Amino acid sequence: MENISVVIVTFHTPKDIILNCLKSINRNIKITIVENSENFENKDLILSQFENVKILCSGKNLGYGSGNNLGLSEVKTDYALILNPDTICDEKLFDNISKTIIEANDFSVIGCQYLDEDKFMPAGFFDDKKNKEFIKKFKENNIDDLTKVEWVTGQSMLINLKKFKNTKIFDENFFLYFEEFDLCKSLILKGENIYTSKKLKIKHLGFKSSFEESSIYKTSINRLKEWHWMWSTFYFYKKNYSYFHALKKVIGKFFKALLKIFFYSIMFNKKEKEKYKYRFLGIYSAILGHPSSFRDNLD
Repeated sequence: MENISVVIVTFHTPKDIILNCLKSINRNIKITIVENSENFENKDLILSQFENVKILCSGKNLGYGSGNNLGLSEVKTDYALILNPDTICDEKLFDNISKTIIEANDFSVIGCQYLDEDKFMPAGFFDDKKNKEFIKKFKENNIDDLTKVEWVTGQSMLINLKKFKNTKIFDENFFLYFEEFDLCKSLILKGENIYTSKKLKIKHLGFKSSFEESSIYKTSINRLKEWHWMWSTFYFYKKNYSYFHALKKVIGKFFKALLKIFFYSIMFNKKEKEKYKYRFLGIYSAILGHPSSFRDNLD
């Protein structure tokens, strides 16, 4: 375990969420928290309870990829586990990581699976046919303990840093969403190995990494998610396939968003109108080649 570190990127994460995450991590593991702002409100509390934690404040909201790149630049071990702050590690996770590293041997990324696995697919393939076959086998529990895949989800990824020339492993043009898929796509093109492991389990609370549910920033957070989901979708497909492939992927969503804006305007449904407005704006900006600069005052 002395050769494994953990990196967690936070953004005004609620105290109980980050504490529960930290408590689930083996105390012998070094942890770097990157707070994507100028101030980490719970810094003194956490440092008083966890001697294995180091905290960095980025000074501004860097997003998922850039925040993790900053955290990885501080890692001195060969392996780093990237965790979202709204995850809770299974009690056997770190013992099993040590065994899985030996078993996998030549790997770049190993993705964890969920304790509440009915909610999400933790891994898959970029080819639709392969992905459907994998989903069927996964749901039937008919895959190996360690299974080679083409992508894993980013809330819990074990990274073999020996496979990378530097710690800037994520494309910093992304701000939110698709960073891990982009990383996995680039690794697959290089012939590197990506796995998902049944023995590596986490509980993922989902969308609780920043602010309280009752926060005054909730509206801005929702705008940010809608805008960047669409922007990142287009950018991912443009980068990894082609501009026209990306356009084909989003053009239906583009016109759907326009129609929904009009529909919810005449229905006086402000919440739904705003959701589709920011989806439209995200696609529009991506099509025009604008950077992922939208923050809505959440810097």
